[in-house]
Amino acid sequence: MSTPLVLLHGWGLSARVWTPVMQALPTHMTVVTPDLPGHGAAPAAPRGSLAAWSDTVLASLPPTMTLCGWSLGGLIALDLARRYPQRVTTLVLIDTSARFVAAPQEDPPWLHGLESGVVDGFIKGYAADPLPTLRRFVALQALGDARRRGVSAGLNDALTSAPSAGLADGLRILAESDLRATLGEIQQPVHVIHGARDALMPVAGAAWLAGHLPHATLNILGDCGHAPLLSRPLDCTTLMAEWA
Repeated sequence: MSTPLVLLHGWGLSARVWTPVMQALPTHMTVVTPDLPGHGAAPAAPRGSLAAWSDTVLASLPPTMTLCGWSLGGLIALDLARRYPQRVTTLVLIDTSARFVAAPQEDPPWLHGLESGVVDGFIKGYAADPLPTLRRFVALQALGDARRRGVSAGLNDALTSAPSAGLADGLRILAESDLRATLGEIQQPVHVIHGARDALMPVAGAAWLAGHLPHATLNILGDCGHAPLLSRPLDCTTLMAEWA
C-alpha cells in the first residue's frame, strides 16, 4: 500500500479547492484533504500561530504521509516536516514561499514576496469587510494564468465565506512567518511546483526555496499563476503520483 497523500489548501479557502486534483489522482491512492483551522468546516486553532495550526492539523493526519501544501498550506507543511520528520516522508510544495512578505530593507534584501503595505491592506481589509477582501485575494491568485476564468471559478467555489477569527489568524501567519533560517533542517525529499506567472509568490522565490532545501527539485509550470492545482491539475497529479 502506498503512503497516504495529504493535501493542505491555502488561505481563505477549503479542501474543496483540491477537487480537480482528487479527480485526476490514481484511484488506488489514499488521499486526505483536511480543512485548515477556521476554514471550511474546521474550528479555529486554540492559538493563532503557525506552530499551533500545524499541531492542530497534524492531530487528524495519518502516522506517516507524503505531505503536499499549497501557499499557506505549504508553510504548514514545511513546519510539520521540520518538527515531525518521522511523520513526513516526502514533501510537495505548490506555490509556497519561505517568507510571504518582501523585506527590501534587509541585507541582503528579500524581494520574493508581496510588499508589506499590500499585506497590511489585506489584514485591515479583512477586519473591516471580509468577503470583498477574500475575493480580492482570489483575484490576485488567478492573475497571470492562461486559464484565469476557470481558476477564478474554482477558487470562488472553494471560498470559506463565513468571516472567522481563524481566517484573520491565517492572514497574520502569512504575514509574520519566516522559515528561511530553518530550511536546512528539512532532510526529506522536497518537490517544489510553482506557476511561472504567480503574482502572489514570485517564481524567483520558488527557485530560492529549492536552492536552500538540502534535497529539493524544482518544477516550473508555464502559463500558470498562483493556483496550478486548478489550472494544471493533471500535471500536478502526475508529479504527485510519481513522488507519493
